[in-house]
Amino acid sequence: MTMYIDNSKLKVHISLWLGSMFWLISIMIIVGGLTRLTDSGLSITKWQLFSGILPPLNENDWVQYFNLYKEIPEFKLQNYSMTMNEFKIIFWWEWIHRFLGRLIGLAYLIPLIYFSFKIKFKYLINLYLIFFLICFQGFIGWYMVSSGLVDRVDVSHYRLSLHLLIAFLILSLIFWNYLKLKEIEIPEKRLNFFIPFTFLILIFGQISIGAFVSGMDAGTIYNSWPLMGNSYFPDDNAILNIFKISAFNDPSLVQFMHRNLAYLITIFYIIILYKIFKNKIFGLRKITYLLGVLLLVQIILGILTLLYGAQIGFASMHQISSIFLVSSSIYLLYKNLKTN
Repeated sequence: MTMYIDNSKLKVHISLWLGSMFWLISIMIIVGGLTRLTDSGLSITKWQLFSGILPPLNENDWVQYFNLYKEIPEFKLQNYSMTMNEFKIIFWWEWIHRFLGRLIGLAYLIPLIYFSFKIKFKYLINLYLIFFLICFQGFIGWYMVSSGLVDRVDVSHYRLSLHLLIAFLILSLIFWNYLKLKEIEIPEKRLNFFIPFTFLILIFGQISIGAFVSGMDAGTIYNSWPLMGNSYFPDDNAILNIFKISAFNDPSLVQFMHRNLAYLITIFYIIILYKIFKNKIFGLRKITYLLGVLLLVQIILGILTLLYGAQIGFASMHQISSIFLVSSSIYLLYKNLKTN
């Protein structure tokens, strides 16, 4: 992108736009996490793209929304004693989450159309692809919610994982394009491309498994560390079960995966650090140090989340920390690839 934007003022405007979108989507991810942690995601049972913009404006509107909620399994089997005031709390979390989704769509599309008059379309194709992903994310959001409206009291953890992964993909692509507009020092030496790329893939894999943990409330069991109860492997399962596809539907095995993937990521980070020092890659040291600090913080928050039974405060901070961890991993990959 830096190759075709000759107007420095326009370059600053696009940079500010992408930077703002990065933080707006980060807020969306945080609110989405809180919506899940407060079990608010099924409080609005219909997807109304335009008419759903306005919240209930009177008591009759509230009664209609509450009556719709009373028809789904979550209310009938789990929240049957919920009062109107309690319903309003979970409703507002989901409404804010959907409002942010609409806001992000407009905040991205309107400037994109404006910049399309200033820059040749062929140079903006990657940014239009991001907009397509944003629209697709809205569909996946409803696809996820719909899984919890008929036969179950919560959403599918597979759909939840997909929804979260796409959110982080959008965030990563926006950050990558933002970096392309910045003057970043080119390192004299580099890591093999596959080293930071594999690290990023591992982080995304951990986010996916983390969504499984959240979706199945797997963080509320085996609230001990480093052992799972009295052993390394959960004592309610046979070791061979970890190799079955059904392991992804088992809360204790999913938690086991999440723990051990964290150990693997830590080992892989140590390998990166070793190669940075061994090959004297000075240009990547600062971001690698920062990555290490963020990884340590993420692990500590993960352990605290586990020890306190997925308490909302720790669980939310754990997710917030993942945003910075992913961003730093993207920066390491980008800087390692940068040539001009």
